Amino acid sequence: MKHWKIGVMTVAALAGLSLTACGKGSSDSNSKDITMWVHFSNTDPEGKALAKNIKDFNKTNKHGYHATVKYIPRSGSGGGYEDKVNAAVNSGSLPDVLTLDGPNTAAYANAKIIQPVGQYITNKDDILPTIKDQGTYKGKLYAVGYSESSVGFYYNKKMFKAAGISNSELPTLNKPWTWDQFNAICKKLYDKYKSPILNMSLNDHSEMSLYSLAPFVWSAGGDITNKAGTKAIGYFNSKETASAFKFVQSLVKNKYTTVSPKDKGFETGKYAMMMTGTWEVQTLKTQYKSLDWGVLPYPVSPKTKKLVSPTGSWQYAMSSQAKNKKAAGALVNYLAGTKASYRTDMANTVLPARKSTSKLMLKNADEAIKFFIKQNQQSGHARPVIVNYPQISRTFAETMQDVTYKPNTDVQSLLNKQAKVMQKYLDQKN
Repeated sequence: MKHWKIGVMTVAALAGLSLTACGKGSSDSNSKDITMWVHFSNTDPEGKALAKNIKDFNKTNKHGYHATVKYIPRSGSGGGYEDKVNAAVNSGSLPDVLTLDGPNTAAYANAKIIQPVGQYITNKDDILPTIKDQGTYKGKLYAVGYSESSVGFYYNKKMFKAAGISNSELPTLNKPWTWDQFNAICKKLYDKYKSPILNMSLNDHSEMSLYSLAPFVWSAGGDITNKAGTKAIGYFNSKETASAFKFVQSLVKNKYTTVSPKDKGFETGKYAMMMTGTWEVQTLKTQYKSLDWGVLPYPVSPKTKKLVSPTGSWQYAMSSQAKNKKAAGALVNYLAGTKASYRTDMANTVLPARKSTSKLMLKNADEAIKFFIKQNQQSGHARPVIVNYPQISRTFAETMQDVTYKPNTDVQSLLNKQAKVMQKYLDQKN
């Protein structure tokens, strides 16, 4: 997935780095120079937008601060950038400001790679709650997201119509479809096309698994851990969580979806639906202009009827080694502000992290992005902020893999086992 922006760093080695990481940031210097590392290329739309924002910051800030950026693109497996950060932690050569993915907040903060930045951020009430949630660790704001993300059910309008599905049967954000109604639509499509009609990326066992599939758990009233991130037993193996896994499993059993989807199957008319993220909008607009498509919300648990959608993306943070905390804080505040984030979000076709940015984008964005902005505001749910999040995410993905690749798996028994695995990770001292 070329445009997949959500990735989780391997942080197993961070636990022993806390003392190394905090060596240079104990006191401010008078330096007005700010160094910054980012995880993308200067030739990407995001990189070009950042270059303009940095130029504006250097020109308009009233303190004479001057920021320079080092672009360190991530590889397909997430390496490159994270490798550079790890090496800098060991050598004590972190920049003043860096980018990090939302789920890495707790690990970075716990290892003292980053320090609280909240006191330097203005108009925090304007920041979406999900963004504040993903950047908060132990009650302190450590990172500020400059964009958001979401997932929806893209659908082929012509294929739906050919299967006899009317517009009146389609869900809306205010009246989402239940799992039962979703199954009924899937059956109509399957009866028409005699093959799987939905790509849910069940072959992707990366962070995409928890990111895109956990909303079913939350809609059912289940969870992955308790709110404090200290307990998985009683949460990951609750009957509510089990109902969500059983729902996804049933889609495989009924052959509505598949664990081995065809590449570009939705884009080329092989699947009537695809569950994927906001990044697909740009792909469809630029590469598949003849495809007549739309976006629908997540199906909801028939018991709760609660719409939940995933959120989270990359953030700006101040490193523990920042030479001048006021200068670094000023840069983070500027880049995460309305003007700068609007430029970045529009250039990168991503969702806004601020309410004020949302208002601007709703005036100029296309219908699909408008849908995602509204869905995000109405139903967004941040992923858990846990030090050992990568292990929790991996266990979730392994559980979903077992449930879907072996559709006769006893879901409750498997969750009982996997909850204990998660609990061991949660109990590890950091």
